[in-house]
Amino acid sequence: MVRKAPRKPRLRSVSHGSLPKRTAHTYVLPAGDPLEGLVLDAASVMPLKKVFADGGRGVWLYQGNCLEVMDALSQRFPEGVADMVFADPPYFLSNGGITCHAGRIVKVDKGAWDRSRGPELNHEFNRAWLERCQRILKPNGTIWVSGTHHVIFSVGFAMQQLGMKILNDIAWEKPNPPPNLSCRYFTHATETIIWAAKGEKAKHVFNYELMREIAGNRQMKSVWRILPPENGEKAFGKHPTQKPVAIVERCILASTRPGDLVLDPFLGGGTTAVAALHAGRKCVGIELEEEYLRMSKSRIVAEGKQVRATLF
Repeated sequence: MVRKAPRKPRLRSVSHGSLPKRTAHTYVLPAGDPLEGLVLDAASVMPLKKVFADGGRGVWLYQGNCLEVMDALSQRFPEGVADMVFADPPYFLSNGGITCHAGRIVKVDKGAWDRSRGPELNHEFNRAWLERCQRILKPNGTIWVSGTHHVIFSVGFAMQQLGMKILNDIAWEKPNPPPNLSCRYFTHATETIIWAAKGEKAKHVFNYELMREIAGNRQMKSVWRILPPENGEKAFGKHPTQKPVAIVERCILASTRPGDLVLDPFLGGGTTAVAALHAGRKCVGIELEEEYLRMSKSRIVAEGKQVRATLF
């Protein structure tokens, strides 16, 4: 008896209203790298450097300052270029505290990039990068931002200031969080992910049926119980705020269509790029630290060793 191959789930998207008609001024997204040949402002403090390109799968990684890069992108694509942004920004919690890791007490010191400069300057930074993300999103694009309580309230307030439309706040529940060593607080067992549309009138994509199928033929709730990154996801190193691929992949599948472009301004260890590959989407990643870009390249190459890639 010949067994039939299992039927793949149909991907139906719900776009709240018809898509806008293309105008004569709409810049058509090229099939290749949207950052190719991008020229930064003369006053830029950091040059833009391409460190990885896989045109066949649509993945491009750059070392640079995301604020400067997105400024140049918004000038090249005034009507937007990204269908979705996933951002895991600095949490500003590396201020001498301690936590528990693998049964040991360790300092919370992720690096200079994660140190707080005070609530006012922290919020100023959050609004600055969010404003640029808003500009490079297409009219119906959406953004997902993850964070702990150290940063997420500032992010939500900045989104409201910029006129974004907050669609959901997702609670990522960690099944086995580290204990609270001081015994003076509840154990921190969740992180928040805010999902927002570019503006109030955006006709965002939501693949409702696929999310319902993943949830066991029920409406998916806004509490996601997902394990932290597994050992295989850290085979080439680890980032201090690394997210599980499953989290980012679900965000991508929920709010984009196959072939869409996802941009990550704080790429870190490359989880967004890996998740985009799994989901059949394109990805542009921007990262400051060379160490994490090396890690990202290794992870992407490992995901498809049969596909030719160009390393720089």
